[in-house]
This record gives sequence, C-alpha cells and structure tokens, in this order.
Amino acid sequence: MNNTDRDIFFMKKALQLAKKGMSWTAPNPLVGAIIVKNDRIIGQGYHHKFGGDHAEVDALKSLKGSPDLRDATLYVTLEPCNHFGKTPPCVDAILRHNIGRVVVAHEDPNPLMAGKSIKKLRAAGVHVEVGVLAKEAEKINENFVYFHTAKRPLIAVKFATSLDGKIATSTGESQWITNEKSRMFARALRAQYQSILVGKNTVLKENPHLGSRDPRYKDPLRIILDSKLEIPSDFQVFRDERVIIATTNFAPSQKITELQERGIHVLVFKEKIGVPELLTELSKLNINSIFIEGGSEVIGSFFDSGMVNKVYTFHAPIIVGGKNAPNAIAGKGINQIAKAIKLKDIQRRYFDDDVLTWGYVDEQ
Repeated sequence: MNNTDRDIFFMKKALQLAKKGMSWTAPNPLVGAIIVKNDRIIGQGYHHKFGGDHAEVDALKSLKGSPDLRDATLYVTLEPCNHFGKTPPCVDAILRHNIGRVVVAHEDPNPLMAGKSIKKLRAAGVHVEVGVLAKEAEKINENFVYFHTAKRPLIAVKFATSLDGKIATSTGESQWITNEKSRMFARALRAQYQSILVGKNTVLKENPHLGSRDPRYKDPLRIILDSKLEIPSDFQVFRDERVIIATTNFAPSQKITELQERGIHVLVFKEKIGVPELLTELSKLNINSIFIEGGSEVIGSFFDSGMVNKVYTFHAPIIVGGKNAPNAIAGKGINQIAKAIKLKDIQRRYFDDDVLTWGYVDEQ
C-alpha cells in the first residue's frame, strides 16, 4: 500500500469510530482517532460524550505500555483542539507523546481555532497532512460544521403525510398515517440532532415523549414554543429539566418562575416568537442543530423565514381528502411556482409501502 491508500484505509476506520459517539457529544463534534505503527493499529479511541476525553486522548490512553511513537502516525477525523474547555488541549498531549506524524481529515471550522493546532504541531517538527477524506468527515459533523460557519443552528424539518399532503383528517385524527417501521426510523432520526422543536398545539394534542426511545442514544434537548405557557406541567415534555421553553410576555410570570425553579430554561420574547430572534437566542446557548417535528404552523414559519436546511418527508399510500384537513406546511408559502423551495442531493428509502424522501434545501 502506498501512503495515499494507507491513509485512506486508516482514516475510514477512524470515521467509523467517530460515529459511535452519535447523540452523546453535542455540541462537540463526533471525532475518531487511530494510532498506527508499522501498519498496525496500536491504539484507538473516540469522543464518547460531551465533557469526556477527546478522541486523541482516548486513543493515547488505550496504548499498552509506553511505545516509541516517533515513527507512529495518528489519524484523527478533525483538527485536534488547541484550547482549554472541558478538557486540556489535545495538541499538547500529542506533543508530549512525541508522535511523529499526524493525518487530519479537515480543519476545525471554528474561525477561532481553525489551523492553529496544525501550525503548532508543524512548528514542533511533527509531519502533518490535512484533507484525507475531508468531505466524509465534514458530512458526519454537518451540524457542527454548519453552526460554526453559518453562526446559527442547522435546521431539519420532518413531516409525514398522505399522498395528498394531509397530516390529519378534517376531524383532527392523525394516528397513524405512516406505518410502524416509518415511525421507528423517524424516532431514530432524532438522535442525529442536538435538539427537537415542536409547537404548543402538537404537545397539547399528542402529549408526545419527543425522545429517541433507544437507550443507545441520548434524547435530544426539547424546545417547545408556547407563547402563553398553556401546556400542563405534568406533560411528558417536562419529565426532566432538558427543556427550553420559548414564550412571550403574555405568559403568567408565576408560571415562568415555576418552570425556572425546576431547572427549565425559559426564553421570553416581547409579543411573538420570531424565528430569527429565536435562533439568535438558541445560538447563544450553543445549540448547533434543531429537528423540527411540527405542527404545520411552526414548520410553515421556519420555511417562510428561509431558515430550513434539510427536509425529511414520509409519504403513506393513502388519500385523506377534505378541504379542511390540515396540510403539513402552513404559513404564507410562495406565490409563484418558480419561487418554490427546491431540494438537492435527494435520497429515498422505503419502509414497506411508505416512502421517505430527504434532501437539502437548494439555496440557489
């Protein structure tokens, strides 16, 4: 194997390791690391959870004995950190162990960090290569990358409809439009995002859990839009303090205080919860991604704001009909077909007779 093939081979293994941290590392990225000597893996690790050891340190701790690493290569899926956060800088640990070569998939997208560790390693005489499987590495951390480049959370929207675009009948019945396999996959999607967002009406109607329902994954942070704080405090969304409530000054001050005393973060806006203003506040809280599940007014407001990045649509082979049956997306919408929102990089998956279509909003 030449160096290029060798680097791709081991970086692929590091990327597989990185994915093991799914849902547990946010707002930190998924990172995997492998230490190779004489074409043999002698150490490996990944970032297990937010606040825990970073991948490089986890890999170094996995080493048996004290091997000479001057002729070893460290493969890491993201530029090592060069700052004190929950843990010390990884770049210092690399230098202490005298690792001779480091292969990095891509630079840290945070402008405050980008390239600094690479420069520090090279200045210390370490041979550093950057860009091996960069696109693949950026893909698994698209939430983290987008947050640090766009300076706001990545927004994904999910909805399930009949073939004629209905999310419920005219009487409000909606359980269940899609089949069990579709619903299980939709719940699993929640683990790919740091938070899940719904409006008041969805909570009042369904009293949803909004978790992944899978012990392998951490439940996303729940963001609830409730302008008057009408949701009863014993509903499932309030089962623990991992909740952010966005409300307005029309909400009772006593209920705001009660929620805050329970450890729930309350965002209070003046007269309405505007999408740009909401995202500004959530960005301050380091929320890097939001998975929106409804209802139609909430979804419509995000599309109208131009803030949606990714869309998941489940379609069941049924016809509901009825002019008063609700559609998936409300809001203002568009007034010309030429201005319709288009998706790119489209993929599809089948769950028996249901079809999932997903893709990215084409900003052009």
